[in-house]
Amino acid sequence: MAVAGQKDSGRPRLIRSLRWWIGGILFASTVINYIDRQTLSILAPYLKQDYQWTNVDYANIAIAFRIAYSIGQTVCGRLMDRVGTRRGLTISVMWYSIVSLMTSLANGISSFALFRFLLGAGESANWPGASKAVSEWFPKRERGLAAAFYDSGSSVGGAVAPFLILPVYFRWGWRVAFVIPGMLGFLWLVAWRWLYYLPQEHPRITDAERQMILAETQESTTDGRTPLRWRDLLKLPQTWGTIISKALTDPVWFFVTDWFPIYLVAKGISLKSGLLAVWVPFLAADLGNFFGGGVSGYLIRRGWPLGAARKALVVFGGFGVLLLIPTIFTVNLFLITLLFGLATFSYASFSTIANVLPTDLYRSDSVASVSGLSGTGAGIGTIIAFELIGHLSDARQASGTHSFDPIVIVAGFIPFIGMILVLLLVRNTRATDQGLVRRI
Repeated sequence: MAVAGQKDSGRPRLIRSLRWWIGGILFASTVINYIDRQTLSILAPYLKQDYQWTNVDYANIAIAFRIAYSIGQTVCGRLMDRVGTRRGLTISVMWYSIVSLMTSLANGISSFALFRFLLGAGESANWPGASKAVSEWFPKRERGLAAAFYDSGSSVGGAVAPFLILPVYFRWGWRVAFVIPGMLGFLWLVAWRWLYYLPQEHPRITDAERQMILAETQESTTDGRTPLRWRDLLKLPQTWGTIISKALTDPVWFFVTDWFPIYLVAKGISLKSGLLAVWVPFLAADLGNFFGGGVSGYLIRRGWPLGAARKALVVFGGFGVLLLIPTIFTVNLFLITLLFGLATFSYASFSTIANVLPTDLYRSDSVASVSGLSGTGAGIGTIIAFELIGHLSDARQASGTHSFDPIVIVAGFIPFIGMILVLLLVRNTRATDQGLVRRI
C-alpha cells in the first residue's frame, strides 16, 4: 500500500477540462502579442512629435511590420505543420520577445522600421499556431468558442495596452515602455513549455477528455493521406474563401488598432480625454469574439448545419461593420465611441468565424498552412490600406475633422464585400466529395 501511494504521489496531477486551459494560454499569448504591437501605435502621436514624422513616415514603419507579418504568416503556417505547435510557438514568442526588448534601442525611422519588421516576422506564427492548437484540442462544436477565446486576446491586449504603456511612458519614457511586453513574453514561455502537449501524449489529461478529443480529431492524422501542397490548396475555392474572410476584414481592424489614436486627434479630440474611446472598441471586439463563437456553437447544438451556423455570423458581421460610416458626420466623442464599438463587435464576430474556418474545412496537417495563407492575404490587404491611409490623410489635412472621411467609408464597405464573397466560395464542391476538404 505504501509503495502504491508513493507511485500515485509521483504521477502528475490531472487537470479537468484541460483543453480550456490550453485555450487560456493561447489567449494569453494573443494578449501579449497585441500589447507588443500596440506599444508603437499608442506612442505614435508622441513619437511623431519627437522625431517629426509625417503620417506617411508612420505608415511606412507600420508597413515594415506588415510586410514581415504577411510573408511570415504563410511561411510560419507551413513550418507549424512541420515542427508542431509546441515547438513552433516557443520559437515565435522567444523571437518577438527579444525583438521587443531591442526596440528600446531604436533612434529613428530606419531603426524603428527594422525592429518592426523583425517583430512582424516573429508574431506572424501566433494565429496559424493557435488555429492548429484548436484543431488538435477541440471538437467542432467547441472550435468557434475556442477560436473566440484566443482571438479575444487581441481585444484585451489592445484594451490593456494604453493603461500599461502610457503610465510607463509618462514616467520613464518610451524606451522603457517597449521593454514591458518583451518581459511578459518570457514569462509566458515558462507556462507554455510546462502546459502544452498533444492530447494523446499529455501527462495531465483525464482519460475521458482524451477519448472525447481523439474521437473527432484523430481522423485527420490517421487516414494516410499526403498533406496538401500550397498549390493544391490554392486550387480550392474554400481556400480562397478563407483567405478573403481575413483579407477583407483584418485591414479594418488594424486601422482601428494602429490609426485610431491619430484619427481621434484629427477629429480634434485630445488623446488624454479620448482614452476611453481608444479602450471601448477593444472591449466591444472582445465581446464580439465570444458572441460569434458562442452563437455559432449554440446553432450547431440546435441542429443547424456547420456551414449555416458559421455563415450566419459572417452575415451579421458584414452588415455590422457598416456602422463605421456614420462617424464621418460627428465629432462627438461618445457617439464615435459607440459606433466604433458596435462596428468592432460585429467585426470580431466575423473574425472569429474566419479564424475557425481552417479547422472546419481542413485536416490537422493543413490547418496552419491555410491559416497562414489567410494571414498573408490579410497582411497584403493591410499593407495596401496603410499606404493609402498615410498618403490620403496627409493630402486631406486641410479638411480638418473630415480628413479621414473617405478612409472610414471604405473601411465600412470592404467587410460587406468580403461577406458576399465568403458566402459564395465557402461551400461544398467536388473537392468535398473527393475528401480534399471537409463537408460544411
